[in-house]
Amino acid sequence: MKKVLAVTLAACALMGLSAKAFAQQDLKVAVDLSYEPFTYKLPSGQPAGFDIDIANAVCEQIKRKCVFVEQVWDGMIPGLQAKKYDVIISSMAKTEDRARVVDFTNKYYHTGARVVMPKGFKYTGPESLKGKKIGVLKASIQEKWALAYLKPAGADVVSYPGRDPVYLDINSGRLDGSVADSVEIAYGFLKKPEGQKFEFVSDTLVDKKIFGEGASIALRKGQPELKKELNDAIAAIRANGTYKKIADKYFDFDPYGKD
Repeated sequence: MKKVLAVTLAACALMGLSAKAFAQQDLKVAVDLSYEPFTYKLPSGQPAGFDIDIANAVCEQIKRKCVFVEQVWDGMIPGLQAKKYDVIISSMAKTEDRARVVDFTNKYYHTGARVVMPKGFKYTGPESLKGKKIGVLKASIQEKWALAYLKPAGADVVSYPGRDPVYLDINSGRLDGSVADSVEIAYGFLKKPEGQKFEFVSDTLVDKKIFGEGASIALRKGQPELKKELNDAIAAIRANGTYKKIADKYFDFDPYGKD
């Protein structure tokens, strides 16, 4: 009887380990698919973009399968904390405020934000946007900058749940301009026919406390092993040429920025 019980317990333990190992095959990755060229949808509905390719390359390094979970931007961190997914790989900058509630890996790219207005507009600083309606992505670092600098100067800062509605409202005249990641708005708007009447009117905006240290992978606090795996994977794809191959697919420059 004792022998049978021991065999049963051993089998149960093995099944438990197998189930755990199977569960570890998937890494649930949150993405906001309205941030071309970093994250967007193909006509088939499949996710695509620089972040998606980076996520898949990282998953390949850690021998797990990426399962993408679409999430609107302002719900990203609450969803992570609620364990709806394991990580966020969606152009989320590591900032002091965010790092208080979630953990971050090392960066995997770093680009700047700029102000976009109609061609010929003379931007001399926040005060020159007094009375203008400026669209921003809700809960983004660009929104935080606009609220800190533009709103006190008299601009009307309008927040949106996604980037596409910002572009629609700029074209319709409901907005005068936007503050956005320079690469995202260049590829998602300025280089398209609907963006031909607009341009960058500012240099790259500077405020490290607001803009942070670059786009990183966000994960829940208290997961040092996962964080190390992800950091090692980022370093590996940088070293083995995979990162450059992905970057060259989307950009004519190295989005990683300076070390």
